[in-house]
Amino acid sequence: MTIAVPYKTPLLLRKLIPGFIWEVSTHGKDLYLTFDDGPVPRLTEYVLETLERYHAKATFFCVGENVRKYPDLFRRIYQLGHGIGNHTYNHLNGWSTETGAYIENVEKAARVMAELVPDYAVTMFRPPYGRIKPGQSRRLKNRYRIIMWSVLAMDFKADQAVGTGLKEMKKHIDKGSIVVFHDSFKAEKKLRKMLPEILSYYSGCGYQFKKLSFPGSPGEPPVIGY
Repeated sequence: MTIAVPYKTPLLLRKLIPGFIWEVSTHGKDLYLTFDDGPVPRLTEYVLETLERYHAKATFFCVGENVRKYPDLFRRIYQLGHGIGNHTYNHLNGWSTETGAYIENVEKAARVMAELVPDYAVTMFRPPYGRIKPGQSRRLKNRYRIIMWSVLAMDFKADQAVGTGLKEMKKHIDKGSIVVFHDSFKAEKKLRKMLPEILSYYSGCGYQFKKLSFPGSPGEPPVIGY
């Protein structure tokens, strides 16, 4: 059976899974673009160049294996002032992974990132596919803010038309939205069309694109974000 994935995360789901960050509470017209699965050559470079063109900041949830393969690209994300989050080392599905192995995979990614940007503390984590067991999240919460999303771009779905995706995103994006794109080869064709359109449209509406940042230590409730 195929389960339809909604563009906008249902409010009921957010209430059923407390303690994760789904959006940001803000009084300003601020949006938070995030990019999962990179960095990868060519596409992540395109994303960085496009963000720069619109004076936009974003947050990249990086896969440790890709960080190891493309260290200069990872450092470039950091040098340009974007946020960085952990997305496991091998893009693991938490539901189908034993908790100890999952935590070790997350820590393996953390070690690779720390070697490359030792003066940056990676304190955000996003589970691949949004799938994480309660035991896994409990063990990670002392070190990371677990970041989910409010709007999903669907750039990874081959059967989803770009026009439909843009229409749905514009219907659901609002101030404080955390939006998920993917800087992966699977999503490349759609991302190249959708990203500049979203940046152009919302810049024209007076929005600013910011990286995710939460005060306090990960083990404490965030000041904003619930």
